[in-house]
Amino acid sequence: MSRSVTVLGSTGSIGVSTLSLFEQSGADVEIVALTAGRNVAALAEQALKWRPKLAVIQDESLLAELRSRLDGSGIECASGSEAVVAAARMDAEWVMSAIVGAAGLAPTLAAARRGAVVALANKESLVCGGPSLLDIARRAGGMVIPVDSEHSAIFQVLQQPCIDKVSRLILTASGGPFRTWTYEAMKAATPEQAVAHPNWSMGAKISVDSATMMNKGLEMVEASYLFAMEEKLVDVLVHPQSIIHSMVEYADGSTLAQLGPPDMRAPIACAYAWPDRLAWPAPKLDLAAIGQLTFEAPDLERFPAIDIARQALRAGGRAPAAMNAANEIAVGAFLDRRIGFLDIADAVRASLDHLNGDWAREGEPGGDELEAAMMTDASARSVATVIVDRLAGAR
Repeated sequence: MSRSVTVLGSTGSIGVSTLSLFEQSGADVEIVALTAGRNVAALAEQALKWRPKLAVIQDESLLAELRSRLDGSGIECASGSEAVVAAARMDAEWVMSAIVGAAGLAPTLAAARRGAVVALANKESLVCGGPSLLDIARRAGGMVIPVDSEHSAIFQVLQQPCIDKVSRLILTASGGPFRTWTYEAMKAATPEQAVAHPNWSMGAKISVDSATMMNKGLEMVEASYLFAMEEKLVDVLVHPQSIIHSMVEYADGSTLAQLGPPDMRAPIACAYAWPDRLAWPAPKLDLAAIGQLTFEAPDLERFPAIDIARQALRAGGRAPAAMNAANEIAVGAFLDRRIGFLDIADAVRASLDHLNGDWAREGEPGGDELEAAMMTDASARSVATVIVDRLAGAR
């Protein structure tokens, strides 16, 4: 399969895995554009290897260094948020959306609007943009294929003719590094401990989300939107081995699951080749060696983020977008050692309580999706910043 490709967020863990997959599989790809946030050295190295038409560094202060590193290569260089969006608008058939956080929404929408196949690794884009993102892609003749391992699993086993016979979508969760910790121990958790995920190699923000289980809350929202399922049909099950990536339970009692080793290149390969399969030297699943798979219900007292996400989904409108924005502020403050680990969920809940439905007055899907989402995002960030400052002052 030959495809033209843009990778948004090429130096992050998903972007690196994407390019690694292309190299290992020998896929016939033409790289159109690569974008990164601040890792200019890695971006330049990738660009010299893959020879895209355009390399974009989001941090404008690093443009001169990028140009210096790519001098004489013939690769166009640019910087800033608008340049990232311009990269998404370039004529690539397949776009990996792997920019972390709400910053990924504008370029993801830009790719969707021109009919690209969007491989969605940035769950926040869907949480903020809502079902409108999917509608935009469909109307433009493209589609959104999930890359999160949980949603990729559901995407692969959800039988479209039987979609009205689904009784539950079951998202599996590793439980993160604090799965067996006491509440008291979690109070003193450090950023270093929170980012030490037991199964997956991810960036700091996503790793903290896994530790709080807010990643599962965001994934509940994403699953509800992606597969048009009510909140009550989306469940979470802790599965420490991360072998079963998610399950679909049907009305006849059948439960279908997708299994595989915890390697993000597998769902990326699925998104790239769908509905075909891309051959690559994938690690194979050896269930005999693994020996056993275990499961447990999530502890909602120690991990309240799941319940916060349910409440946001029930509230509807742009409540999930507000939740995401508040969470980004709180996680950033924790990583900066300004607030404690358990303060993250408290800050998100307090922000939503303070907003008290304000998101409902900031536009519904179908209007200017980006403007409405950004209004909600800005309001929630402002409120969350005040709440985080209060929590930090009380420490």
